[in-house]
Amino acid sequence: MKYRVLIGQDEDGMYVSEVPSLPGCISQGRTRVEALENIKEAMAAYLESLADHNEPIPPPISEELVEVYA
Repeated sequence: MKYRVLIGQDEDGMYVSEVPSLPGCISQGRTRVEALENIKEAMAAYLESLADHNEPIPPPISEELVEVYA
């Protein structure tokens, strides 16, 4: 399944990653790559917890990137 992951840097230079479709699913890392690896683990644990508690799994996203020239 694919979910949108947002990544930004905090005031300390750490990369913070979050998944808007999975409320509270947030992680961080010293590098962008580390933040992505950490959020993948957090997402897997989040989805496993939902399944363990018979909670609905949010649907994966389907999106396109569109480049516009102005």
